[in-house]
Amino acid sequence: MARNIYFSFHYQRDIFRVQVVRNSWVCYPSNRHAGYFDRGLWEKAKTEGDAAIRRLIDNGMQQTGVTVVLIGAETASRPWVRYEIERSIELSKGLLGIRIHGISSLHNSPDYPGSNPFDLYGPYSGNSLRTSYSVPVYDWIANHGYQNFGSWVEQAALRAGR
Repeated sequence: MARNIYFSFHYQRDIFRVQVVRNSWVCYPSNRHAGYFDRGLWEKAKTEGDAAIRRLIDNGMQQTGVTVVLIGAETASRPWVRYEIERSIELSKGLLGIRIHGISSLHNSPDYPGSNPFDLYGPYSGNSLRTSYSVPVYDWIANHGYQNFGSWVEQAALRAGR
């Protein structure tokens, strides 16, 4: 089934790693990445303030059913990533995390693993477990992301009833 996904990540530190994951999604012709903003659009929204960034994120999520949080070394500390996770939970989007620290960067070096951003959240969909227990987190390298990404997205959508 075709899925539209929203990518959440720390732009400055992880953009090269994000491109690896994003470009693998392009190989699935029936799918698209509706929630991916180029740097220019993001920078323009930043100059207009927090309300403009919220609108940009909210509009980007409108046509998506799954949010994929690409977890790098500093992702959990990024306030807009936290907002994107919170909105995804509020909107009952499928949600999953993928650790991308092991993908070599432009300078050919992996990064160190960061904290799980889902550890910061409380109840998810009314259950008493922390969100991190309800949201699967995969490792792009160790869990063969290129081969499994499509099934991870599909499973997240089905868990959310989408």
